[in-house]
Amino acid sequence: MRTYGATVTPSPSMNTEVGRRINAEFPGTTGSLGCAISEAVEAALSQEGYRYVLGSVLAQVLLHQSVIGLETKAALDKYGIKADMIIGCAGGGSNLGGLISPFAGEMLRGEADYDIIAVEPASCPSLTRGVYAYDFCDTGKVCPLAKMYTLGSSFIPSANHAGGLRYHGMSSIVSELYDQKILSARSVEQTSVFEAARTFARVEGILPAPESSHAIKVAIDEALKCKETGEEKNIVFGLTGTGYFDMVAYQKFNDGEMSDYIPTDEDLRKSIECLPKV
Repeated sequence: MRTYGATVTPSPSMNTEVGRRINAEFPGTTGSLGCAISEAVEAALSQEGYRYVLGSVLAQVLLHQSVIGLETKAALDKYGIKADMIIGCAGGGSNLGGLISPFAGEMLRGEADYDIIAVEPASCPSLTRGVYAYDFCDTGKVCPLAKMYTLGSSFIPSANHAGGLRYHGMSSIVSELYDQKILSARSVEQTSVFEAARTFARVEGILPAPESSHAIKVAIDEALKCKETGEEKNIVFGLTGTGYFDMVAYQKFNDGEMSDYIPTDEDLRKSIECLPKV
């Protein structure tokens, strides 16, 4: 980003009022997507002519991302392949929502059935351990409320390499589909994710993004189950990006410096108790 002329400031910073407030409330915090959203909104509001549009979570983002699912569906139809399983990584839920959109639509219309799996980090398990409630989309509580599966907007994940998946909540659309049991969810630990990423890289020659590797982990798990049972399944997963910008993460994994962190029930209780009363 700096190469192309951008100024990069780590969030939460001391450059915004909300950033200073977050730093005061959570001393030494490594931040999260929710913190960055709060600061970006303030920056946009405080400068004439600027606007801010959330890049994840909200319905219009899933609409844009649905091109991923439409292209996937078109490719499968072209070759006469019906997916049995569709697996995607889930943080805010927009990428997953886009991937599964045409398939979920068929399920809702009763036209087909799929096993759709959302894969999230065990360090930030909003679907598998969160609550379905109205919550703020950002840590600084400046954005509107959304009904979603959430760990509480005050929850800040551990400093790990889940990248864009380090978010306290989940898209309202994905949350509703999960609540209706159109899709299921699994949480996976960081080291197992990078083990799957390494396997994938050695077989396919593509170094996957840490976010994508969450989906790869479960896709490999499901393929191995089929190998054991002899069952044949067409497993589709979303490869959402490459990992060439995440070399520090791969270095820590390969140097044996990466560890797993799973929040305790007490950690989650504290933030969930702070949900707005609606």
